[in-house]
Amino acid sequence: MADLSERVAAELDNIDEVVSKVPVAARLSDLTDLELAGVAAMIHSFYNGVESILKQILRERDVSLPTGESWHRDLIQKATSVGVLSEETAVSVREYLAFRHFFSHAYAFDLEPERLEPLTRNLSGVHAAVKRDLASLSDLNAQD
Repeated sequence: MADLSERVAAELDNIDEVVSKVPVAARLSDLTDLELAGVAAMIHSFYNGVESILKQILRERDVSLPTGESWHRDLIQKATSVGVLSEETAVSVREYLAFRHFFSHAYAFDLEPERLEPLTRNLSGVHAAVKRDLASLSDLNAQD
């Protein structure tokens, strides 16, 4: 099995691919419902990738993963409390968590470009902040 740094790097590669496919916010109002659903699915995938990385790092550090109804929110808090994410990055990531919850429980025709625009506009910056926080972790950057 791949070590933590390899697993996280693979996940980051997938997230890079997702982010590269999300169109700029200014174009969302021109998209069909089906295309808008695709953008929403990409945003959802971005958050799922971040969450997957956080879970892998916490497990590797023998930090218990949260359970219960608020485990997604608690995961971000736990990652922040143990120094995986900065508080600033966590605030930004929580916006994508809120969208993940909406997307998971809504119908695709409920999607509105106005709701997606801030998420697409900020995606690159949040992506960069997550990568910056992860780059500072010694357990991901240990040289063999």
